[in-house]
Amino acid sequence: MTIRTILVDDEPLAIQGLELRLQAHDDVEIIEKCSNGREAIRAIKTHKPDLVFLDIQMPGFDGFSVVQGLMEVEPPLFVFVTAYSDHALRAFEAQAVDYLMKPVEESRLADTLDRVRQRLNEKRGVEEVDRLREVLADVAPDAAADMDGGDAVQANRFEKLINIKDRGQIFRVDVDTIERIDAAGDYMCIYTGDNTLILRETMKDLEKRLDPRRFQRVHRSTIVNLDLVKQVKPHTNGECFLVLNSGASVKVSRSYRDVVARFVH
Repeated sequence: MTIRTILVDDEPLAIQGLELRLQAHDDVEIIEKCSNGREAIRAIKTHKPDLVFLDIQMPGFDGFSVVQGLMEVEPPLFVFVTAYSDHALRAFEAQAVDYLMKPVEESRLADTLDRVRQRLNEKRGVEEVDRLREVLADVAPDAAADMDGGDAVQANRFEKLINIKDRGQIFRVDVDTIERIDAAGDYMCIYTGDNTLILRETMKDLEKRLDPRRFQRVHRSTIVNLDLVKQVKPHTNGECFLVLNSGASVKVSRSYRDVVARFVH
C-alpha cells in the first residue's frame, strides 16, 4: 500500500527536513509540496492524496483554514506539524491523526505513520466491501442481501480511539475501556475503569461512532459497553439492572430490555 502524501509548509528547510525523514518509509510517496495554504487546497483537490503533513502557522491562510477549505470534499488524513505546542487542542478537535512538534523526531514520525496505516487500512477495507455490495446488487441481488457486513470489516467503520477535550487537556480514550456513557443535555459523561471524562457531543452523534454490537443504549440517557457486563439482575415492572465489571449498576428500562437481551446471555 502506497501512502500518497502532500507536504505543506512555508519554510523550505522544514519541508526538506520532513522529506528526508520520510525517505526511511518506503510506502510513503510524496506527490506534491506546497508553500502556503491556498496552494495546498488546490493540490489536495487535484491529487486527492491519502495524507497531508500540514504546517499550522503560515501567512495568510493557516493550517486550520486549509482544513475548513476542504469541507465540501472528502478530506485526506491530516498530521499537523508546528513549532508551537499551544495549537495541540485545536489540532485534535480538527480530527487530526497526530500533532508533531518541529523538529520532527524520527520515532514520533514512525508512530504517527503506524496510525496513518491503520486508518487507511480500515478505510480501504470498508470501501472494498461497499464496491462488492454494488457489484453483487447488479449481478446477484440475493447474495448482496445476504452479506451481513457485520464482521471485522464492518467493525472498522467505528471508532477505536476517541479524543476527549476535558479540563484543558486532550485525552485519547480507547473505546474498549469505556464502560458506560451518561447523557446530560449536549454533554456526555464517559466512564472508563479509572476515569470520568466530559465530552461535548449529543448522544445521537456519539452512537454513530460506536459499534452497536457492543455499545447499546439501555435507557434514554445511558449507553453501556455490553462486553463489560458481568451480571443481569431482574427487577419489577419488566425492568432489570446490569452489573458492570467495576461494580456499577445500570438500570435498563422496559423499552430497551429486548435490545439488551439479544446481546447479553
